[in-house]
Amino acid sequence: MQMKKEPRVEAEDPLSSRKDEMSASDSILAPLIVGQSPVIFLATFVLTIVILYFGQSVLIPFAFSLLLTFLLSPIVKALERLRVGKIPSVILVVFLAFSFLGVIGWIVTVQLTTLVSELPQYQQNIRQKAVDLRNIGKGGSIEQVQKTVDEIKGEIEKGDETANLQKHAREVVVQSEQSSTFWPVPVIAGPLVERLASAGLAIILVIMMLIERDDLRDRLIRLIGYGRIAVTTKALEDAGGRISRYLLMHSIINSGYGIAVGIGLFLIGLPYAALWGFLAAVLRFIPYIGPWVSAIMPSALALAAFEGWVWPLAVAGLFIGLELLTNMILEPLLYGDSAGVSQVALLVSVAFWTWLWGPVGLLMATPLTVCLVVLGKYVPQMEFVAVLMSDEPVAEKNIIYYQRLLAMDRAEAAQIIEVYVEVNPLDKVYDEIMVPALNFARLDRERDGLTEAQEQFILSETRAIVESQSQRHTSTPASDGSGNDHEENAAGRANVRILGCPARDEFDEVALLMFQQLLASTRYEIEVSGDEKLASEVVVVAGEKQAGMVLIAAVQPGGLAHTRYLCKRLRAQFSDLKIVVGLWGLRAELEATRKSLLSAGADEVGTSLVESRDQVSNLGQLISESHTVLDGPSRSLE
Repeated sequence: MQMKKEPRVEAEDPLSSRKDEMSASDSILAPLIVGQSPVIFLATFVLTIVILYFGQSVLIPFAFSLLLTFLLSPIVKALERLRVGKIPSVILVVFLAFSFLGVIGWIVTVQLTTLVSELPQYQQNIRQKAVDLRNIGKGGSIEQVQKTVDEIKGEIEKGDETANLQKHAREVVVQSEQSSTFWPVPVIAGPLVERLASAGLAIILVIMMLIERDDLRDRLIRLIGYGRIAVTTKALEDAGGRISRYLLMHSIINSGYGIAVGIGLFLIGLPYAALWGFLAAVLRFIPYIGPWVSAIMPSALALAAFEGWVWPLAVAGLFIGLELLTNMILEPLLYGDSAGVSQVALLVSVAFWTWLWGPVGLLMATPLTVCLVVLGKYVPQMEFVAVLMSDEPVAEKNIIYYQRLLAMDRAEAAQIIEVYVEVNPLDKVYDEIMVPALNFARLDRERDGLTEAQEQFILSETRAIVESQSQRHTSTPASDGSGNDHEENAAGRANVRILGCPARDEFDEVALLMFQQLLASTRYEIEVSGDEKLASEVVVVAGEKQAGMVLIAAVQPGGLAHTRYLCKRLRAQFSDLKIVVGLWGLRAELEATRKSLLSAGADEVGTSLVESRDQVSNLGQLISESHTVLDGPSRSLE
């Protein structure tokens, strides 16, 4: 009579709750989406940008004052510890800070004005270099381009007279126009008054924030709630520490860069070398484009001031060499990743804040982004900001590896394993990357989230990777953890025969192939049976092979019911057989599951390949001592 295949019931599987582990509740965006529609979230985001754009006259001084408060607070606290007093300390520090900024701004303005007045004396050098460039391009494509430019220039000059007349007409009207505000301020003075007002607001805000910093901190803690006081305190300290560390390290690097530029230009003989060094230090606070912008004016002045091309090229080479030295040596050593923002996110942030607030946003982009990253780290509703912008890894290797398998990217999946195996032992590679990938695949298959093609690719690619590691494993045999492999071989003891049985399907069989490589081949001989065998067939094979041990592999989640049934059948047939169950990847209800399987007849239950290997090693020693080896007595089937 033909036997029917036994049903694989999962009625008492304690891992059924794991099917919800990768649900939408695990999404970073879930706190934003739950309870509100995506339309509301999008409208809120757009409204925030609109407020930032149209409220920049108030928000820019506030943001600038907040950053200065973070920077100046340590100095104010140091003066307070010297018993100077809170208000005198704040006023002194703010006065010195803004006086320094004002003096520097005045010196730079004077130097630039003097430079502009001295430019006419460099006309001869400029003409000579123009002649040199014209001679280089004569008779070629450059000459054709020059002719086209001259023609366009002539057409533009033809319309200059009409434009000048319109300009004079407009000037007559503008001279009589005044602001419509309460005070009759001329329109032409509006931008200047606005800048002065913003500067005054920033000074007042810095003073008040430094004086009332303790009260503002307490109010912020009360606003967030006393239940989150520990998180709020840590967030404030982290934000202040990161921004202060970023500004300090960046200031040290940029100051050294500016000093090196000034000394180099002085040795070359370029006029106003100290000015260019200062501008180089300041502009380098602007990410990526600042150093190259600071090189434009000195290079242009070198072309005008020096005869020939040697020294202008030396100026350009100085900037290029110092920038490469700073980026490749100084920043990795002194600065590293102290900002905590990824490079791509920083580029996007620079573009966003520049579009929103102009040059001021360009200068404050990195500190503002750091504040957002810290806020996203401690505020659950803004965790997506930290995920998108932080430079910390957000996905584990096993998830990245599984995602590459889902995308059927054979090359990158294999590369992840090859890189990981270079610095980690094989058992760690299997337990931390490849077995978890099988767990994810089985979970997706049970939820119908895995296509047939994806499933077959995952299984075949996993087999190929395991086989590729076989040669490495053969050349360096794995230890079973007992440390007695060499001694037992010397004693001439035979191998312990193990029958590996997949609990359900090919996932379990592939995991058994990994386990097979982790066993010391000098002590154990493991034979993996196919996943298509019934429980009764497994019992028959165990008797025919005279196995001293049976290892049942069940890649999680699921498979508990069938594993228990197989344990009962084997224990009922062979009372002296050692049975090891590998529930690889088990996370939930570990103790209850272990007791259930032990009561069904299992000797050991392991949740990882390494744990199962140690259990096999311990039981293997007992088998060797009781002489249950290859030539042992055969079992009879009832």
